Amino acid sequence: MFREMRRKRQQLTVAECADILQRNTSGVLAVSGDEGYPYAVPLSYVYDGGAVYFHCAKSGHKLDAITACDKVSFCVTDQDLVVPKEYTTYFRSVILFGRAEVVEDEDEINAAIEKLAKKYYPDDSEENRRAAIEKERRALVVVKIKIEHITGKEAIELVKNRQG
Repeated sequence: MFREMRRKRQQLTVAECADILQRNTSGVLAVSGDEGYPYAVPLSYVYDGGAVYFHCAKSGHKLDAITACDKVSFCVTDQDLVVPKEYTTYFRSVILFGRAEVVEDEDEINAAIEKLAKKYYPDDSEENRRAAIEKERRALVVVKIKIEHITGKEAIELVKNRQG
């Protein structure tokens, strides 16, 4: 169903992909937008094993697109070091494919929001975090991307550096 990576030497392991998703703070969500045009939007997220969670407003292009077609792609760039003398970049990134859905279960919503809050403000007090969540909760929805396929790739120069 999903294409195999052409440059297999540059492919990252699933564990390396998970590490990249865990440590980064933003990615680009791609959906099928209006009139068949792709719509790609950067967003903050949290990775939780086989899923990625993010929140958004209760209406808008992103949510309309997900409602119309739940198939999505999400990309996270871990490194993009431009090396002018070599006319290249030393990159590392992850792309995942999955199905997006608005989360309806209150326990799952609360858990996802809590994970997002802790990821982006880990030193916040529990009292302040709960107050912030309570203030914003009614204005947002939580979306879950169930991961169906994931690949990661890095520049051949990085592969060679690791192999020593």
